[in-house]
Amino acid sequence: MKLAFGIALAASVLVVGCSGSKQEGAAPGGSSSKPGKKIVVGFSQIGAESGWRTANTESIKSEAAKRGIELRFSDAQQKQENQIKALRSFIAQKVDVIMFSPVVEAGWGPVMQEIKDAGIPVIVADRRPDVSEDMYVTFIGSDFVEEGRRAARWLAKKMNGKATILELQGTPGSAPAIDRKKGFEEVLKDYPGMKIVLSQSGDFTRAGGKQAMEAFLKSPVGRTANALFAHNDDMALGAIQAIEEAGLKPGKDIVIVSIDGVRGAFEAMVAGKLNCTVECNPIIGPQLFDAVEAVVAGKQLPKRIVVEEGVYDQSVAAKELPNRKY
Repeated sequence: MKLAFGIALAASVLVVGCSGSKQEGAAPGGSSSKPGKKIVVGFSQIGAESGWRTANTESIKSEAAKRGIELRFSDAQQKQENQIKALRSFIAQKVDVIMFSPVVEAGWGPVMQEIKDAGIPVIVADRRPDVSEDMYVTFIGSDFVEEGRRAARWLAKKMNGKATILELQGTPGSAPAIDRKKGFEEVLKDYPGMKIVLSQSGDFTRAGGKQAMEAFLKSPVGRTANALFAHNDDMALGAIQAIEEAGLKPGKDIVIVSIDGVRGAFEAMVAGKLNCTVECNPIIGPQLFDAVEAVVAGKQLPKRIVVEEGVYDQSVAAKELPNRKY
């Protein structure tokens, strides 16, 4: 799903994003790019921990190539120190714009100040760092809190307001892990019959989800659960394997709701092993480079641009599966 930047711009006025901001601001320090000069963008990606992240990277790389923008790409392998090193390298290279998806929320103040002092505008993608808004031009990504709410609302309806829930959390300290949990628990307050009994990080990976689910199912408390909330599809897919190896039926003995909307999740729903996935659209390359070109041209941007997304359960999985491009 690709949205025109103009549509996203208008939508951002109506939708409150994770940061809750609707302010507008110019690029910190402006841009040194001159008319006719090839735009150079430095991008630090979190890693390749999931199918979602791989699709996100491909969207960014392909869109840069399509527009003739030089993309200097760095894979942080899920380590903040690698990202900070990459950002400092981009400063030294004097790129026109820096983009990055922060692996965790905290710890970005010093390097972001260095970027600001160098006069290089920053566009934040997918996850927001815990810094003041004057440190970056705009944040383009999903509303993780709302994704958590959507997962909880769906589960509450499916389970008639009564469930013993296991939770697979994402990377500790990361924005989606913090916000998806926050949104999910916010909705649970209205359903006293729904309780999270065990929660553990699977680090957004399939292997991590499987390992955590195995631990859950060895626990007397975990064996009483009839629902699972996974912060992403890859962990849910790992958990499905663990559930089957324990002699249980995923999707039936344990109702599963997860977040991302990757193709593998739709295949699992068609097979009856996953019950619902809340979409988190990774195809944001067009929006990011619309923003890059606007920044280089000296245009104003909203501080928050929210990506449009939906909720899909088993009833629509077979029909929607052919439309999944990631």
